[in-house]
Amino acid sequence: MKPFARFPASKAKKISVVFTDIDDTLTRDGRLEAPAYAALCKLEKSGIHVVPVTGRPAGWCDHIARMWPVTGVVGENGALYYRYDHASRTFVRRYAESDAAREQHQQKLRDLGARILRSVPGAALASDQAFRLFDLAIDFCEDVPRLSEAEISRIVELFERNGATAKVSSIHVNGWFGQYDKLSMIRRFASEVLGLDLDRAKDRARAIYVGDSPNDEPAFRFFENSVGVANVRDFEDRLAHPPTWVCKARGGRGFAEIARRLRPA
Repeated sequence: MKPFARFPASKAKKISVVFTDIDDTLTRDGRLEAPAYAALCKLEKSGIHVVPVTGRPAGWCDHIARMWPVTGVVGENGALYYRYDHASRTFVRRYAESDAAREQHQQKLRDLGARILRSVPGAALASDQAFRLFDLAIDFCEDVPRLSEAEISRIVELFERNGATAKVSSIHVNGWFGQYDKLSMIRRFASEVLGLDLDRAKDRARAIYVGDSPNDEPAFRFFENSVGVANVRDFEDRLAHPPTWVCKARGGRGFAEIARRLRPA
């Protein structure tokens, strides 16, 4: 990973959209602080689209799409995107799966979640699970004492053994049934909302992706302009494909560092 301070000005000038994780990328210790929120406002004012891409639930994404200075939000690790059009006062919701498939998968996840909690003492359902439509989030450190790496790996193993996709964030292990991930919904959002075909190198060069943990890895691999805030180094041993660039600062202050580089004061 190269220092983001050396990100070329020629590349920065081309950026028109920032896709960014939320937890421990925009936030620090679970809070969205002033430097990160100011950076979001600065990017919006300068005409750069910001699209949070998160494992957080649909209920949170409804709020984010309506109230944050963002163009839209990809949620539940790629199960959906939401966008609020303030001019027409219309809310756009797009999902990766049908209602019927979702209901079927949710029953399987409820059963699997109960088995995981029995098998890994100390793990818990994420406190935001009630607001989820598609996935199951197992908390390993947000509202419970941090589990060991072996226990986190055990949660992943149980998801995968039962045919689910599992991704580790900085706070949860998210599991789901269905063929989608963060990157697949990023591509759909880019096409349907921004008119960008990310399979084209020219369009992909207009985007930057910011993250901090293993569930960002597909996007780190796909985008040549991929950046980790400094705490991505906490996961170096779990990343086969780390980001190309890394910030000096952690969390939201790292995101603010990126905003300054893209649109200098």
